[in-house]
Amino acid sequence: MPDDREIALPVSSSTPPVFCKQQESLFCEVIQLLEGNHVPFVISGAFALHEHTGIWRDTKDLDLFLPPQEVGRALTLLEKDGFETEVLDSVWLAKAKRDGFFVDLITGMSNAVLRVDYSWIRHASRSEVFGLSVRVLAPEELIASKIFVTRRERFDGADICHVIYGTKGEFNWQRLISLIGDHWEMLFWSLVLYHYIYPANSDYVPPEIWKELVQRFSVELAHPNTGANFRGSLIDDKMFAIDVAEWGKRNILEELREKAELIHREKKEAA
Repeated sequence: MPDDREIALPVSSSTPPVFCKQQESLFCEVIQLLEGNHVPFVISGAFALHEHTGIWRDTKDLDLFLPPQEVGRALTLLEKDGFETEVLDSVWLAKAKRDGFFVDLITGMSNAVLRVDYSWIRHASRSEVFGLSVRVLAPEELIASKIFVTRRERFDGADICHVIYGTKGEFNWQRLISLIGDHWEMLFWSLVLYHYIYPANSDYVPPEIWKELVQRFSVELAHPNTGANFRGSLIDDKMFAIDVAEWGKRNILEELREKAELIHREKKEAA
């Protein structure tokens, strides 16, 4: 039977969470371990969101973005340091666990559209986390990493809007568009949502960006590509399952993930 009791959801706030000493010590240990062994990574998750918006979010995870080819070395170091490690999904996620706390090693998006590379590390800026100087994910990459978090059970559109508002749009918009690539309509959708939420601050999105994306969209409407792929599974493979399973649509999510897994295997074998 369904449980009709209302479950309290987190409310956005600038009030910092209270990290217990054990959690703070463990996260600092991980940061110093990886930095001390020259593993290139950037901190994302709750800490990057706070960096660019002032919003705090309680978390038991430390989210680290790093290039796929660095994951093996990072896991080896963490295992030697007493962590239980596991590659949950070769396309994008490995985990390390100790004392009930988690470190997520993230190499891209679960739908295989975006992959972390060394430019994400170079583009990050230094900030302070638990008194340590660390690289924190830049706003462009943070937005890009959230573009496809569009599931029924989780939607990061509010985070994207808060990053734009919190930074006043003062970042490299062309880099963001380049990161999103062929999926620019997802960015356009997010910007329309931003405009709806903050109509008095639409100028935080530069006029040339509005113009570029509106023109692209107008061209798409005027000249529809009747051979274009169905892309619903990239948004939510469960909500759009009927399109693939019963209506004969192409499963581009499966294709992209298979391609990413093949690349992962080939690089692993070459190493």
